[in-house]
Amino acid sequence: MAQAKMRIKKGDLVVVISGKDKGKKGRVLAAYPKKQRVLVEGINMVKRHTKPNPANPQGGILSKEAPLHVSNVMIVDPKTGEPTRVGMKILNDGKKVRYAKKSGEILDK
Repeated sequence: MAQAKMRIKKGDLVVVISGKDKGKKGRVLAAYPKKQRVLVEGINMVKRHTKPNPANPQGGILSKEAPLHVSNVMIVDPKTGEPTRVGMKILNDGKKVRYAKKSGEILDK
């Protein structure tokens, strides 16, 4: 089975388009292309029960982000601030860049 290219990278501002956090925005903390998932700051929070350890002597219940499927997020257009699809194009100098399909704005600096 061939996997589609993931066009969302670490550091992108994304909006969640489905699920319990629909409508929320956040930065991508990590991208996992092989699993087709992204970790978004403050989105899809889950409770984690931890034993006491040297890093956390108290132990207890911690909240942390869980990865989301890439199909549930869309990049925020830098010009309009709305969710947009992402396209690829080759510039005159031969550089391949991502661009927002809504405004045509280049996402890679």
